[in-house]
Amino acid sequence: MSLADTEAVQQTNAAGWFHLPGRGVLRLSGQDRVAFLQGLVSNNVAAVAPGLAVYACLLTPQGKFLHDFFLVADGESILIDCEAARSDDLARRLRMYRLRSKVEVADVSRDYRIFTCKTDVSAPSNAMVFTDPRIAALGRRMLAPGTLEPEETSFAANVAYDRLRIGLAVPDGSRDMEEGKAILLENNIDLLNGIAWDKGCYMGQELTARTRYRGLIKKRLVPVRIAGATPSVGTPLIENGTEVGEMRSSAGDLGLALVRLDVLRRNRPITIDGATLTPELPDYFPALSEEQ
Repeated sequence: MSLADTEAVQQTNAAGWFHLPGRGVLRLSGQDRVAFLQGLVSNNVAAVAPGLAVYACLLTPQGKFLHDFFLVADGESILIDCEAARSDDLARRLRMYRLRSKVEVADVSRDYRIFTCKTDVSAPSNAMVFTDPRIAALGRRMLAPGTLEPEETSFAANVAYDRLRIGLAVPDGSRDMEEGKAILLENNIDLLNGIAWDKGCYMGQELTARTRYRGLIKKRLVPVRIAGATPSVGTPLIENGTEVGEMRSSAGDLGLALVRLDVLRRNRPITIDGATLTPELPDYFPALSEEQ
């Protein structure tokens, strides 16, 4: 992302933490909580510890995206920082899979607020704080008691955070990854510390591993600089009668698009319906020549 975008986020956050209103929280308790999640999600649940959160996804048996979330240690429980609008669905799925596992799932969203901040802002003593496990450039996240009032909830603050996220090619859950269809590697989850390749089996693991080891990835979710009217989410990007990608979320003149690797390798803008989309790959991305 550009220096101007980074500075905008820093200036907007200067007052401190700001609220992420679209987040919910589930509590997973019971003696089997770690083993239960370990067999379901894409990352290593055993790594969750105080101050050290894990980013993970729940997939279909065919390896397609269902939910992404943060796993946060809280005493004898694990808190799941997830999409508020889809927390009921995630809780339902977890309960469906628990079978004889000694775990309980509860929605505790009313008890918590989720915040984000730049790295040098102090936090309340009764909050759980961790560096964003996806990429450190996103700063820190905080799960705070629901009684804590947001210091910054302005539209400008959330747009600035969105631009930071987009510029780093970080998907925003189901806003960018289509439920039941999206593939993790196409959406950078492998680059964002969301997959443990050396853990045991989990639901959808076979397709995820095959995609990696057989070099089956053909697209990547990438930031694009937009000149002209922004295509709506889900709009196919068609050039000369051929679909080369699909539009995802956006904030101002910056957006995310799922683009074919062969199109990215040609290193030139994509033109669609009078708009020009120029890919701007983050520094941490692998060289396109390394992906088949």
